[in-house]
Amino acid sequence: MRKPLIAGNWKMYKTPKESLAFLERFLPLVATHTRDEIALFPTMSSLGYVIEATHGTNVSAGAQTMHWLNEGPYTGQTSPTMLASIHCTHVLLGHSERRIYANETDEMVNLKLKAAIGHGLVPIVCVGETLEKRQSNLTEAVLRWQIANALNGVEAEGSEALVIAYEPIWAIGTGSTATPTQVSEAHRIIRREIAERLGQERANQTRILYGGSVKPENTAMLMAQPEIDGALVGGASLDPDTFARIVCYAS
Repeated sequence: MRKPLIAGNWKMYKTPKESLAFLERFLPLVATHTRDEIALFPTMSSLGYVIEATHGTNVSAGAQTMHWLNEGPYTGQTSPTMLASIHCTHVLLGHSERRIYANETDEMVNLKLKAAIGHGLVPIVCVGETLEKRQSNLTEAVLRWQIANALNGVEAEGSEALVIAYEPIWAIGTGSTATPTQVSEAHRIIRREIAERLGQERANQTRILYGGSVKPENTAMLMAQPEIDGALVGGASLDPDTFARIVCYAS
């Protein structure tokens, strides 16, 4: 039984003060929610504040990215040891915006995944195809390539916390949501590739989230699909009332 995970990626929004104001409103709305795991991914400047404010609640806090090395002369980077030291629990890896704007490669995602596993962080590896690739019937090839590279050298033992987020790039922030059929098929492709790399048992246990214009109006429909184990929410996670409705699958 895979416990669903509903995650909110705040991207480059919210100061520490704004983050705390969000939590003051949001936490009471989901305080009794136990069906799903809930995680928020604030900016690095707000992460420590969010971790402290959510301590002892049913909401976790994660980082939007990290470096794979523990330390070094890498200006602007944050290491896995630094995240672990402030009790960060989750980390996003390979988000399409990181791949596009920060030139993050499949090799980097692989290194980061191994580092996250080694430091006890819950890694959420993001994969997804462009509209051009989908229209060229290359969705399966892209997803298999990204998963195969991310899991290169990763062992089944120790990767129990692995989470994959399928985010078709053509649906992120566009208002266009993949249909439940499209998402389910993509998730089956991903799960088959995980099985080839880590074995069927690990594949059956791995949660695969969907991200791409998730909103209260379509969450219940998406979550009704057996292959969808949660959602990685972008813009709709910035408002506490809206995100609470998504967590509760309430339109």
